[in-house]
Amino acid sequence: MFLHFRKQFPQHDQYWDKYLPLQQRLEIPAKTVLLKEGQVSQNYISIEKGCVRAYFDKDGDDKTVQFFFENAGFSLFDSFVNEVPSQFTIETIEQSVVYLLSRIHVLQLIEDFSQEPGFMQIFLKISAERHRRYNNELLSFIRDTPEQRYLRLLSERPHIIRRVPQHYIASYLGVSTVHLSRIKGKITRGTDHF
Repeated sequence: MFLHFRKQFPQHDQYWDKYLPLQQRLEIPAKTVLLKEGQVSQNYISIEKGCVRAYFDKDGDDKTVQFFFENAGFSLFDSFVNEVPSQFTIETIEQSVVYLLSRIHVLQLIEDFSQEPGFMQIFLKISAERHRRYNNELLSFIRDTPEQRYLRLLSERPHIIRRVPQHYIASYLGVSTVHLSRIKGKITRGTDHF
């Protein structure tokens, strides 16, 4: 748990260590739902091994909005903080090892950690980075074609292309699997001419 925080801020190990016994470690198969759309998020999730996606249902079709991999930690922030129903489902894509830390313990950790000098700068830095990534995703979805988004995935996050099944990538790009195959074919044909 908090592997991503520990790596960034090892000087605060005493805070991370205090909460290690309070987390729940789960070894779970692919397609395990960790949170269902409409439920209130009660846990902060860290991934030790595997891949997880966030998606929502639109008229019976899954629309993938985000992927999470090893050493990532996340919660569905609005649901987690405001205790409102989640707009997304969280599901494993691969066999995974995840850690759950309950909301009450996360809030206690933040309270403990807030006594440390520089806490607000750390918190704001992490929040700003997440906000920047989500803004970039939103802008890309509005501004770019599916082909441009796929090319960006290839160049900036090729691990998604290697590890995530094609139907989830198609859903993430907002296209059908047939359209994704056409995009990939066009890109392959385009590189053959160089």
